[in-house]
Amino acid sequence: MSNQIHSSALVSKKAELGENNVIGPYAIIEGDVQLGNGNRVAAHAVIKRFTRLGNDNQLSENSVLGGWPQHVAFKDENVQTFCQIGNANIIRESVTINRAYHEGHSTVLGDRNFLMFSAHIGHDCEIGNEVTIAPSAGIGGHVSIGNKAFISGGVMVHQFVHIGRFAMLGGNSKITQDVLPFMITDGNPATVRGLNMVGLKRAGFSLADIKTLKTAFQILFKGGALQSNLAQLDTLEHELARELSAFVLAAERGFHRNK
Repeated sequence: MSNQIHSSALVSKKAELGENNVIGPYAIIEGDVQLGNGNRVAAHAVIKRFTRLGNDNQLSENSVLGGWPQHVAFKDENVQTFCQIGNANIIRESVTINRAYHEGHSTVLGDRNFLMFSAHIGHDCEIGNEVTIAPSAGIGGHVSIGNKAFISGGVMVHQFVHIGRFAMLGGNSKITQDVLPFMITDGNPATVRGLNMVGLKRAGFSLADIKTLKTAFQILFKGGALQSNLAQLDTLEHELARELSAFVLAAERGFHRNK
C-alpha cells in the first residue's frame, strides 16, 4: 500500500519511506531520514535528519525525533550522529528524543515503548523494550534503561545513570545513581522502598522467583559490608540473585539504597 501524505506536510525528497505510512498535516520529515512501514505521524510532528524509524510507530502531535543533542559543545549540525527508533512505539504529544553526540553513535529506543506527554530522552541514551516513561519525565544523556522499567511522571534522571529492568521510579524522584532492577525507588533523595511487586506479578514472575528476590532484598540491605552481602547473594544460586549482584558490582556511580 502506498503512503498517505497530507498536502501540507513537508517531506524531503531525500527521505526514504517504506509503505503504508500516514503523514499528517504540517508534519516535517527532513532529508536523510529512514522510515519503515506502517508508521503514523500526526500533525506538526517533526522527524529530523539522521533519524531511523522502524515499523508501526505512532507519533503524536508536536513530537520531535532526532533533534540536536543538548550539549554545549555540539556545534556542527552536519556531524552524523543518529536517533534509532525500533518498532511499535507510542510516542505521545511533545515528546523529544535527541540524537547522539559523538559521530557515528546513536540514541536508541527499542520496541513497544510508551512515552507519554512531554517526556524527554537525551543524547546517547539506550532504552530497552516495553519501557513506560510518564509525563514530564526527563532522561539525561548517556542513560540506559532496562526492559519493562516504569519511569513515573516528573522523574529527573541524571546523565550516565543505569536503570535496571523491571525497576519502578516514583513520581518526581531525583535519580543521581544507578537504580536496582526489580525494585521501587522513590523520593528526593531517592531511596529503595521495596520490590516492584505489581510489575513482577504482571510480568508473570513465579512465586518462587519473587520469594528469591525478597530474600535477596533482605540480604543486600541487612547492613554490614557490601562485599559480604554480595557474597551471600551468590549462595542463593539463582539467576535473579546473580543478576542483582552483577548490577551492583557494575554500578560505577553507586546505586540508590534503602536508607
